[in-house]
Order: sequence, then C-alpha cells, then structure tokens
Amino acid sequence: MTIFSIINSTAILPTQILENATITIEDGVIIDIAENGPATERYVNAEGAICMPGIIDSHSDGFEMEPRPRPSVRLPLDFSIQSFEAKVRAAGVTTLFHGIGFENDGNRTVESANAYVDIIHEYSSSPTVMMNHRVLYRLDARDADGFNALCARIESDRQVDAKPLVSFEDHTPGQGQYRDRTYLENWIMGSRNMTREEAVAHVDQILIEREAVRHNKELALPWLTEQAALGNITLMAHDPATPEDVAEAVTWNASIAEFPTSVEAAQAARAAGLRTVCGAPNALRGSSHSGNVSATELISLGLCDGLSSDYLPFAMLGAVGTLVKNGTCTLPEAVRLVTYGPAETVGITDRGRLEVGLVADVVVCRFNGNLPSVLGVWRANGSPLQSLAMQGV
Repeated sequence: MTIFSIINSTAILPTQILENATITIEDGVIIDIAENGPATERYVNAEGAICMPGIIDSHSDGFEMEPRPRPSVRLPLDFSIQSFEAKVRAAGVTTLFHGIGFENDGNRTVESANAYVDIIHEYSSSPTVMMNHRVLYRLDARDADGFNALCARIESDRQVDAKPLVSFEDHTPGQGQYRDRTYLENWIMGSRNMTREEAVAHVDQILIEREAVRHNKELALPWLTEQAALGNITLMAHDPATPEDVAEAVTWNASIAEFPTSVEAAQAARAAGLRTVCGAPNALRGSSHSGNVSATELISLGLCDGLSSDYLPFAMLGAVGTLVKNGTCTLPEAVRLVTYGPAETVGITDRGRLEVGLVADVVVCRFNGNLPSVLGVWRANGSPLQSLAMQGV
C-alpha cells in the first residue's frame, strides 16, 4: 500500500477553490480532500501552490514531429516518445491522445502511422512510462490507403484500445479550417517562400488532386458510420464550418465536433448533442491562426466543452491562465476545460476532477499573471515522492 498527501495546497475543485487543502492519495486514488487536513507520514508541502487534476489532452500532434527535429534528421521512435513525454509532462499533461495520421502524402505514410502506434502501445506498458499514452487515429477522408490501414489497425488493436478515438478529416482547401483558401495561400507563401501567384497555383493543384480522390470519402463513411453506431469507435467530425457540416456529421454518428470554425457550427453541434473541442493555442492567443472563430468567443458563449493542445502542449495551462486573466472564466471553469471537460468528451470519466474515488493524476503549479509554472506532477500508480518532485515551492 502506498499512501501520501499533498498539504498546504490551493485545490481547484470542480466548482470551488479550497485553500489550505490536504489531498490524500492511496494506491493511485484520491481518498480524502480536506481543509487543513492532517498530513500522512509521507507528504509534500505545496506551500500554497495550486493543486489541480492532471491535464487531459484529446489531440496532440507533437509526437509525429518529434523524430524529425530537422529535415535531414530521423531519431529512433523509442527515444522520441520518451523525449516528447518529458515535454508534455512538464506541461502538466497526464493523459494524452497522440494524433497519428493515416494517409499517404508527402509527410505521412501508413507505414509510419503503424510504426508510431506500435511504439505508443509498447511504451505504454513500459515500467518507465510517466503518463497515460493513447492514440487519436486521424483519417484523411480522401485517402484509400489510409482508410484500409486504419480499418486493419483498429481491428488488430481491440485488446489494447477497446473503443478507439477516430477523427475523420478532410483538409481540402475551400472547406473546414481553410474555408477561405487565402489563409492557406498566405501560409504557403510564408513557409515555402512562394510568391502570391505561385501559392495560388499550388493551391489550385491541390484542389485538382483532391477532387480526383473525392470518391474515397464515400467509400470510408459506411464503415465509420456503422462502427460508431455499434459503439466500437468514438468518432470526431474535424473542422466543421457550417451547420450543414454538423448535420452531415450527425448522420455519421459522430459524437464530437473538433475545432468548429464558426459560431454557427458550434451552435449546431450543441443543439445536436455533440461535444465540442477547441484549440488551446487559439484560446491562448485570443484568435485563430487561420482566420476562423476564436476559441475565447466560443467559451464565452458556452459552446466549448474542452480544449486540446493541437500543436503546442504548454498552451493548455497557458490557456487556463489567459482565460482567467481576461475574465472569460473563473479558475475552476478554466481548469475544467483542460481536465474533466476533455475526459467527458473522450469517455474516460475516472479522472479529471479532484474528487474522492477518482484517479489521482495531480499537477501542482503556480501562475505569474497568466504565465504558468509546473512545479510537480503526480501520476496515479507512480512513485509518489520521486514522481512529485517539487521545484521552487
């Protein structure tokens, strides 16, 4: 039996802040939360720092990029997953869904997708693992190779992922994230040093190529729709831009609207009973990098159930600080957006709240204005005092 406590903390509970809180953990489960509660024999003194649930991230693209720090550099995947884990753990993340793209294009292959998933599953059972690693299976809607590989992978993974999280994505310019293709053209100009004319021609060529494989989308949908209806997968509709997009997603049995690009799409998702995920970098910055609706606006309208890091893990805590500082949320409300909100969305409700009986994934942190500092992280079933190495409290 392992029992320890975190004393003198500012505990962020679901609807309130408890000062001078003692949180007692036994065998990876919270067994008591009390104001000025007694310390166990083994304890950590938070000295007034915030104690909140571990962050739950439903969409992180970082691991795919970790093995390629430079165009000509390829790092081993076993090293890369531990390297990336260290970064996200330092950002307070304790449960993370690695977005792995199933498609064949210039940057991704189905072979690499399977290799990524293999190492995620392998490392998850390692004695050195420091967080809960899961997979977000991202399917390019128009890629037949990706669809076939995804089907095979999900069937082979049933024992380790009984109800996988799947995102159905169509990044064809003129819809979704780049409904206004000008933003994509601007990005191409900046990232590839093209002129406006070259960027326009490049996007035109993308449209021609994507139109040629449009039929693959209709081939994938019956299988996805059936699997979602049977409860075999949790299906995300990615970048819905209009109420019509949401209505179509409902026919697929999608239960999540990820990154809606307009207020109208988010309202339609709420009316249809879909959970809504927004980007933490968007909330941190106060605007979308591609000209779409700001996450802050959707949060203020009550149209966001949770945030995900997308491409920037530390944006999760950064968004919490920003949303509190600008008055959009109270601290418990902002914390919910990166903890229990995402947990409910993806169906893992044994964590995400500081409550007796729940998994004891815990983060101790401070905010300097809106800027966070993570001081310690406790993962359920980890080694308490080593795993929660307090720094600077």
